Amino acid sequence: MKIKVGISSCLMGQEVRYDGTHKHLRLATDSLARYFDFITECPEVGIGMSIPRKPIRLVGDVDKPKAVAVHDEALDYTAELTQFGEQKAQQHADLSGYIFMKNSPSCGLFRVKVYQENGYPAATPGRGLYARAFTDAHPLLPVEESGRLCDPLLRENFVTRVFAYANWQELKKAGLTPKGLTDFHARYKYVLMAHSPAKYSELGRMLADAGNQNIDALGEQYFAALMTVLTSLASRKTHTNVLMHLQGYLKKKISAAEKAELAQIIEQYRSAQLPLIVPVTLLKHHFNNHPDPYISQQAYLQPYPDDLSLRNAI
Repeated sequence: MKIKVGISSCLMGQEVRYDGTHKHLRLATDSLARYFDFITECPEVGIGMSIPRKPIRLVGDVDKPKAVAVHDEALDYTAELTQFGEQKAQQHADLSGYIFMKNSPSCGLFRVKVYQENGYPAATPGRGLYARAFTDAHPLLPVEESGRLCDPLLRENFVTRVFAYANWQELKKAGLTPKGLTDFHARYKYVLMAHSPAKYSELGRMLADAGNQNIDALGEQYFAALMTVLTSLASRKTHTNVLMHLQGYLKKKISAAEKAELAQIIEQYRSAQLPLIVPVTLLKHHFNNHPDPYISQQAYLQPYPDDLSLRNAI
């Protein structure tokens, strides 16, 4: 079953922008669509604006801007866009991620200009009103915007978070239990260690007495902490640490020559001579030949389908 992910309609090639064009994101339609069931929304069209239409922009307070027509600030769409975001956040509560259109006064996440009375944008950028309402309603939801997905590290991080979020939703559907929660944590051990070894240990301590706590409350606390950890980018240093841990499971199973080769490949990754896919592929090869029940459950070796090729460039 595909994972439900929200996306700005224009990124799927729909001609819904103010000028009647689109901003087709090939990554979405040519790659991610194999595994994501994209739910499209254009909030400006959703509130009844025409195609084409006069453009809008954000003005005023960066933390609480208004969305007005560029040609006539008396035309205020603030309430409509905010309410539409709140409505869609309720309607799409089953999403596992969202890709927003960059720079948009309705959908932009990170660098949206908020114009001041002097005609210039504020030094601090804002967030589109629809995107703000949606993310306020789902603060743990993995979100990203189209422009940032050109960065291989941000792209890989986003997809990792989407699959983790979807796996958590499936666990909750089945019903949280102390064993289910600790098994989930064990499965994501090396994914977490690649982002923060210290936070992995901290989360483990959180679950130490899981059987004697309210499991639903503990689960929410745990998952909030987990998604916060995964939002930070993993580094070559932390990935190398994980690769060396995984290498340790093979020390009594592979030959001296194979151990030397694996160590060399990991070092070449550490020194940025090779992408992450190379040592991971070699590790998977050895574990296929020498299965380990614990390692076979680890999300790190396959946090998402291999053919997305996201580790080829990091």
